[in-house]
Amino acid sequence: MGSQTRPFDDKTAGTIDRKRERERRNMLQALDRNAPELATKLVQRLLDRHIIETTSVEAIRGVFNNLFHTLPETEEFDIQYKTAPLRGLVNDPNFISLYVTQYIAEDLLEHASIQDVFGDDLEIYQAVDSILTALRPSS
Repeated sequence: MGSQTRPFDDKTAGTIDRKRERERRNMLQALDRNAPELATKLVQRLLDRHIIETTSVEAIRGVFNNLFHTLPETEEFDIQYKTAPLRGLVNDPNFISLYVTQYIAEDLLEHASIQDVFGDDLEIYQAVDSILTALRPSS
């Protein structure tokens, strides 16, 4: 005998899924709207915490600005794929902070203006999330 889901449970799950999706969409829209300011703050935080060493702050600010403008158009599968290695890093992670953390560890490291990236995944995530947590809806 298979388990049966009550219609109430389906309705509740659907409501939660819609709310979560709406929050994700709102966070991505806020990221796009505030990209220049967030990119500036993020680069400064990464420098202050000695996460990155760069020959051009302006170039790296531009990289993040572009990333923040394009992330809202990124397919959900690509976001999930990029963040998969870090999903267990913290409880209740900010998916945008996970994506940016993985981007720094994998892709930014290859940028011509980056001399080095320091810190482990958690240190990078904490620096990133200290800026991008502003995108999360208040509970």
